Amino acid sequence: MNSAEVKNRVVITGLGVVAPNGVGLPAFTNAIKTGISGITYHQDLKDKGFSCCIGGIPTVSEEKKLEYLTPLQLRGFNSTSILYGCMAGIDAWKDAGFSVDENSSPDYDSGLIFGTGTSGIEKFRDAIYKIDAQQVRRLGSTSVVQTMASGISAYLGGILGFGNQVTTNSSACTTGTEALLLGFERIKAGKAKRMLVGSSSDSSLYTWGGFDAMRVMSYKHNETPEKGSRPMSATAAGFVPGSGAGAMVLESLESALKRKATIYAEVLGGNINSGGQRNGGTLTAPNSEAVQKCITNALLDADVTPAAIDVINGHLTATSKDSLEIENWTKALGRKGSDFPYINSLKSMIGHCLAASGAVECVAAVLQIKEQFVFPNINCEDVHSEITALIATDKIPTKMIKKDITILAKASFGFGDVNGCVIFKKYEESLTGLDR
Repeated sequence: MNSAEVKNRVVITGLGVVAPNGVGLPAFTNAIKTGISGITYHQDLKDKGFSCCIGGIPTVSEEKKLEYLTPLQLRGFNSTSILYGCMAGIDAWKDAGFSVDENSSPDYDSGLIFGTGTSGIEKFRDAIYKIDAQQVRRLGSTSVVQTMASGISAYLGGILGFGNQVTTNSSACTTGTEALLLGFERIKAGKAKRMLVGSSSDSSLYTWGGFDAMRVMSYKHNETPEKGSRPMSATAAGFVPGSGAGAMVLESLESALKRKATIYAEVLGGNINSGGQRNGGTLTAPNSEAVQKCITNALLDADVTPAAIDVINGHLTATSKDSLEIENWTKALGRKGSDFPYINSLKSMIGHCLAASGAVECVAAVLQIKEQFVFPNINCEDVHSEITALIATDKIPTKMIKKDITILAKASFGFGDVNGCVIFKKYEESLTGLDR
């Protein structure tokens, strides 16, 4: 059969996560169920003159790093984006039931699309100082790979020995969701059996500083960091920066069944588009028409009706655009008030992880399907009046609830007026295994 005619079903068989409120799947799952915040105060932000002195940074010890990278790889290593991505990616691969063997032959059935926004800014800074001091020869042999945009996929691709497509994408806050959909399309078309997908973001002051200068980050909760990230709240005062990585192993259903792998959920479809920075859309603001079109086209691609959606995991950053996002969801789905699905924002617990946000949030979304719960929105006891005018308050749970979830929609919206929406489904075995 020609690959263009193939339409494989795609499932998720492995998860990995490095988040401010939990490194590794068990810790992260417990954190999102119980509403644990990973936002803390950072004196170095204060010392550098930041207005927002809080943020979400995963706790990773030197001993923990050695579980993923060798002492040789860590020599001169200075990229948290690559570190977080390698940790999440390796964990996801192992969670799917695969081993890591540096002596293996290339696996031509497996590839990866792992995105990031920036890579190795700290390494760039070191390089600038060394070059200015005429110390070019002291840059080190890994300076290039740590600072090139595809550094994360280069590291992971070599560690895991992938022989299929190995690349990096970058689409601001939509990066992780886009990576997932790109990997999904590749497996669906029969061009790969497995794709490791995800995204990462570093915790560099040089990344966060630009947002602080834009005055879009919260500065009102430096004394109470855990209350700082407040999506959908009337007292939201801007987003809180976060960092980390999320990773998922996508696999054809046929391959997963043959391996008798654990299946977390199925990817039904999705959509990626742009508002073209027209009709209200700008470099930093969304074109609502395009956002709604992204959602409706994702449903069409997944062959799902708006009424079938049980839960939405939104983008929802704790900025003035939260109410507009809710309005776009109500219009795209034709559902509002008490008819609206449950909706939550992981950013209330971990902040806005920028390029990593889509992937980390997709991991949280899939966990909700697998374990049938809706994680709470913390810091949202005072829902914004513009939102309560659109949907019922009880659709924004502030405590974890058990819920029968069949269909979940996850969306990400990024700088550049770019959008991504993916539709997940609870996997249910059928008589043939391959019939939906």
